[in-house]
Amino acid sequence: MTEIALASLQNLYRIFTVPEAPDSTLGAIDQAISENVEDFLHKHIVALERSLEEIEKDFSFAAIPEEPTFVSEYTEFVKQKLVAQSVHTAAPGFVGHMTSALPYFMLPLSRIMTALNQNLVKVETSKAFTPLERQVLAMLHRLIYLREDKFYDQWIHDSEHALGAFCSGGTIANTTALWAARNRLFQPEGDFRGIAEEGLFKAYQHLKCEGLAVLVSRRAHYSLKKATDLLGLGRDNLILVDTDLDNRIDLISLKEQYRELLKRNIRPLALVGIAGTTETGHVDPLDKMADFAAEIGCHFHVDAAWGGPTLFSDTHRHLLRGIERADSVTIDAHKQLYVPMGAGMVLFKSPDTLSAIEHHANYILRHGSKDLGSHTLEGSRPGKALLVHAGLSIIGRKGYELLIDLGIERARKFAELIDQHPNFELITKPELNILTYRFNPDWLQDLLPRLDPALLNQVNQLLDQIVQEVQKRQREAGKTFVSRTRLRAAKYDNGQQITVFRSVLANPLTTEKILSEVLQEQCDIVRDTEVQRLLEQIKTLLKNAKPAAAI
Repeated sequence: MTEIALASLQNLYRIFTVPEAPDSTLGAIDQAISENVEDFLHKHIVALERSLEEIEKDFSFAAIPEEPTFVSEYTEFVKQKLVAQSVHTAAPGFVGHMTSALPYFMLPLSRIMTALNQNLVKVETSKAFTPLERQVLAMLHRLIYLREDKFYDQWIHDSEHALGAFCSGGTIANTTALWAARNRLFQPEGDFRGIAEEGLFKAYQHLKCEGLAVLVSRRAHYSLKKATDLLGLGRDNLILVDTDLDNRIDLISLKEQYRELLKRNIRPLALVGIAGTTETGHVDPLDKMADFAAEIGCHFHVDAAWGGPTLFSDTHRHLLRGIERADSVTIDAHKQLYVPMGAGMVLFKSPDTLSAIEHHANYILRHGSKDLGSHTLEGSRPGKALLVHAGLSIIGRKGYELLIDLGIERARKFAELIDQHPNFELITKPELNILTYRFNPDWLQDLLPRLDPALLNQVNQLLDQIVQEVQKRQREAGKTFVSRTRLRAAKYDNGQQITVFRSVLANPLTTEKILSEVLQEQCDIVRDTEVQRLLEQIKTLLKNAKPAAAI
């Protein structure tokens, strides 16, 4: 070995064995974050000073560096190319997506989790983390299903059963729920050895059907499309049922869609209820959906990735009535359990449901072991259960109840501010803590319901452009942020979709003053020349209408 190679090897050895001093390079960043994460992010993130296209130039080299480099040099890359150009998702004015400030204790616990580097696929690489994960799943299971102590005494650590599975998020959780439902429907029977062994074609022949379908409202999360694709059902067999004017699944349309499936000899695999739609935060009539699922004999899954933690609130738990009847439930801990990204869960009412997707291997996941990887789609996984357990223990049920109640109350306050403002129009009232609205000047609001459909469509298209322009400018300025989406507005009920601002009120640091500033910043942007040009186009349209529309 050459002298240079030996020196490089010694340096590499130090990387694996010698931690940095707190006042050096990455250590200094780590200490600054530990002392005051909000202050660090506020001072160092300047994400919107450069466009995405400009930032992409910093990441345009495909060659892997040939030689090792100093950590101090890489620190500069982290500070200037990553930290500075990241999105300040913890900012109290960032109210456009399902991200929030994190409890301070999540940071040191995340470092402990990383340092331990446990792999939850098998007990041999996780030991204490395996029973911890089973305990967390039992805690959330009990929150949903309210079973008695003896139920958990029997099943929480049973090696041949599982109450649920941890995963990276709602997409894998929803997929796992439908995967288990599919395999349970096509269990081994007679000469048929099950879908896991013989595949879909033989499974359809066994049940004498032409296919399987999943029924869900049009407000469904896009992960369900991925699930039907991955499971071989086909995206066309994700049946999107119309919603009512409150963005909940329409039960009459649901039954019509079911009858159409029967005519085509398509068997319903699952009915999916949504507890907190991504766009508007509404909750489907879960109790009535549970009745219908029982009537037609299909799996009832509830996607509560967002709204599940509402169950902590004694005041608002009733909004999710019927969830306790679900065969499976998705909850994302990285949403309203305030855990860092990458922590989702799927819970199953029956402890034996996951046995339908059980897998084993000779070197791990042996029969009779308590290896959690035998019941999960993902193999190697970090010990995210530690972070969820910390939240449940430190914040507690009453703490989460306070956070949920605060978010719902803040959304209602914001809705009031929008309603009281002459130039904004509330589109969907918050049921949980998400709402939508749009800019609509006072001189136009009374006219819209009286316009003929063609003219209304033209005016709404121009209002759509205004909302897009305002949202884009607000995002680029980086002071406050709301997202945008397109949906049908109940008050017009003409089937037309409109572009709206979408606000998510989950950050406990967001105040009513900040929400007023969000609206004020949008009003300031409207004074811009481009937006004023669009408003003038609306006035011209109305003036030229026959008969003329007064403004």
